Amino acid sequence: MNVLAVFREVLALGGPVIAILFVISVLTLGVTFYKVWQFSVSGVGRHKVLSEALAAWDAGDRLSAQARLADSSSYLAPLVGSAMTASSQPGLDERLDAEAGVALAGLERGFRFLDTVAQIAPLLGLFGTVLGMIDAFQNLQAAGSSVDPSLLAGGIWVALLTTAAGLAVAMPTSMVLAWFESRTARERVFADKALRTILVPGRSDPAAISLHA
Repeated sequence: MNVLAVFREVLALGGPVIAILFVISVLTLGVTFYKVWQFSVSGVGRHKVLSEALAAWDAGDRLSAQARLADSSSYLAPLVGSAMTASSQPGLDERLDAEAGVALAGLERGFRFLDTVAQIAPLLGLFGTVLGMIDAFQNLQAAGSSVDPSLLAGGIWVALLTTAAGLAVAMPTSMVLAWFESRTARERVFADKALRTILVPGRSDPAAISLHA
């Protein structure tokens, strides 16, 4: 109950800007949890079995490669399977690259929202601070000659509260987004390497395929 009272007091002090930042933070937390769940279900970063299938294919053992591929739970397994069964069709590489791009675009869904939050949250906080400073100086002017220094100090710290809240939302959001983007970039490299191995077998280093193993 005390925590709820403190939260209400902070909202009352910060005004609508704090309320907006709170809503944004809740939405950001929801998107973050969804992306973590999506990455986990899709098997992002877990391609050990798929790497073994690619290594077998690269070594010329087609049957073992397809058998290992059937055991893979990677979201890239269906794409690699399509490449294995139609590896001699003309123009296949462009088609597979496009399908890989679609699969990776699904992993990147929500990144734009996180990036927007990371950029706009500090600006919202600064906007609230400017409004608070205006209000503080208006109160100082209204006080006339009987100026109380604590009046100005109190107005300033209340105004700076919104800046602190904006930074508190933006900094972790930026860190989470950077982590998601780095994982997706590694997936893109792995997907490209996997497709090249299927389309041009015997010319790549099988050990390099296991970068996610």
